[in-house]
Parts: sequence; C-alpha cells; structure tokens
Amino acid sequence: MSTAALLDDARARLAAAPREALGEYVQPRRILGVARAPKIVAAGTAWHLGTLLLSDDAVFAVGEIVRSRQGVPRGYTAESQRRRADLAAAAFRGGFAQGATVHIAWSDLDPAAVDRGAASGPLTLVDGVPSVRWSASGGYAPLERYLDERITLLLEPPPRA
Repeated sequence: MSTAALLDDARARLAAAPREALGEYVQPRRILGVARAPKIVAAGTAWHLGTLLLSDDAVFAVGEIVRSRQGVPRGYTAESQRRRADLAAAAFRGGFAQGATVHIAWSDLDPAAVDRGAASGPLTLVDGVPSVRWSASGGYAPLERYLDERITLLLEPPPRA
C-alpha cells in the first residue's frame, strides 16, 4: 500500500477523534517604532500521531509543542524554561485558550516523494515498505503498524492517561 493510501485510511479512521491546533510564530510589525510582542496564530488543526501530525490534506513532522498560558513575570534558572514560557504566552496572545495544546515549527512531509524512494522527514521506504522513524535515536517501524498503534491510543487512551 502506498504512503498516501495509508494516510488516507488513517484520516478515515480518525474522523471522530480530537484534533490539536497548529500555530505559526508571528513577529508583528512595529507601530510608530514600538515593537509589539510576538504571538502564535492559528494555522489549522491536525491529529497528533506520535512523530506525525495528520491534517485533512497534509502530513507534517512534529516540531515543538506548547500549552497556551497567560504570561506572568517569573524567575527562571534556565534559559530554555524562559523560552518555553515565552512561547506559551505567545500562543495565549495569539488567541489560543488557556491550556490549549499548540504545535509550532512543524514541517511539511511529502508522501509522494516517499513512494518514489526518497526520504521526507521521518518517513522513508525500508525494503519497499513505507516506514517512519519514531524518534531521533530509534529505528524505523512500518508506517501501517505505527499508524494502527497511534490511532488506537488516540481513540482509546489507557485509563488515567
């Protein structure tokens, strides 16, 4: 089965499943020379399937994930914590509800290129089988099996998950 066919089948199975927001980081123009705070604006929705984001007509590699929250002054010992808090506040300024999950810095994948034998992000052919690298240090898993597992987890989450 082709990569595109596997993804289309997954979309049909996910029709009633919850989606998560896709966002794009925007640095607003200055007004009268005064810089405005950056924000993350809505760019659609997708099903989060591990390392993949599947929308109605595209597939993306997961980038960063933040939870929207109102920005408040905080002290941080790590610069990475400050950056994450800034991104969460940018999502809130962009109109996402408090606590909403927002995916940013995702990248487009090309299922047709995978079927032609080229890699596209975590997707590639392994011995002629569409496969996905589920983590940076992990190996490849057949895409069909990976999607089955992720769809099952999304539709029937484990208790207390």
